[in-house]
This record gives sequence, structure tokens and C-alpha cells, in this order.
Amino acid sequence: MTDTATATDARPPKHVVYCGVCTLPPEYCEYGGTTKKCSEWLVANHPDLHSHLYSEDAATKGMSNLSLDAQKRAEKDAQKKAAKAEAAEAREKTQRAASKVYIKRVERNKRKYVTEVSGLEAFGLDLKKIAKEFGKKFATGSSVTKNAGGTGDEITVQGDVSDDIFDWLQEHHAEVPEDNIELIEDKKKKASAGP
Repeated sequence: MTDTATATDARPPKHVVYCGVCTLPPEYCEYGGTTKKCSEWLVANHPDLHSHLYSEDAATKGMSNLSLDAQKRAEKDAQKKAAKAEAAEAREKTQRAASKVYIKRVERNKRKYVTEVSGLEAFGLDLKKIAKEFGKKFATGSSVTKNAGGTGDEITVQGDVSDDIFDWLQEHHAEVPEDNIELIEDKKKKASAGP
């Protein structure tokens, strides 16, 4: 009985703060590629922790045990990481601006239609979550499927709801610009009758 821990011996769990940008503890944010964004998040949400981690004293204390060459290399590495992060952010913005969301109405047979929505993943949207919202909103079957070309995923919604999806995307997801949404109507070609 003596080797079992009692309730009084148990230590309370530690509260660890995690960065809202990179999801690491703030002590490790400097090793990732989003140091600038992490620092801004920390200032906004935990200013006391930011002043402790990023103060001049902390920086000089960390650099004091490095040699002169190592300090220069550390500064160069920090500049390279910052430049890479800025370039990646700029590349992501241009990619988002060039990305298109295609809402395609496909005729299944005679008067039955299926609406396919592709290109939403470029804007950082969760396809499964949106497919579920489509199913609830339009009271139809909705699922995430592979593209016909096999290049990515798309949301397939049963029924002709292409205009409604266009309006819904405008209303609920402002990060997708109206100019980047295209409505396409795809009809099956009828087999020509032979002579």
C-alpha cells in the first residue's frame, strides 16, 4: 500500500503555452520558418512571455556563449530564414490570387445533375467540413471525391445547386474572391443516330 501514490503526492499538471501560428511552444518558434508571425502572435496574446523570450537581455545572453564566427553565422541564418519566410508568404499570396474555384454542373442522365466544386483547397479550406455543410444546407448528398484527372480532390453535391453554392461561398468564405469563382455547365453529348 505504501508504493501507491496518494492524491496529496500528485503534482498538478503544468500549463504549457502553444503558439497559435506554428503550434510549438514559444521557446521553439525561432527554429521554424514563421518567426516573424509567431512573434507578432505572442505580442498580441502573451506580451509578458514575449518580453521574457525576445528581450535584449535574452538575446545577448544566448549570443554570449557563442564564438564570434558562430554569432555571424547565426545572424546570417536568421536573415536567410526571414527571407525564405517572406518569399514563401509572397509566393502563397500570388498562388492564391491565381487560383480558381470551379463550380461545374454535370448532367448525369436526362434531368439529373451533379454539382462538382474544385479548387477550394488552394484557399486553405477543409473540404470534408465544407462538404458536410453543403449536405446540411442544400439537403442533398455531398462528399469529397478524387478529380477525374486524379490531380486532387473535389466536392460532389447531388443536384443542380451551382448558383446556390456560388452565393453560399460568397456569404460564408470571404477569403475566396468573387473573381476567382467560375461557373461551368457540362452537358453529356448525345450519341448521334446512325443512318
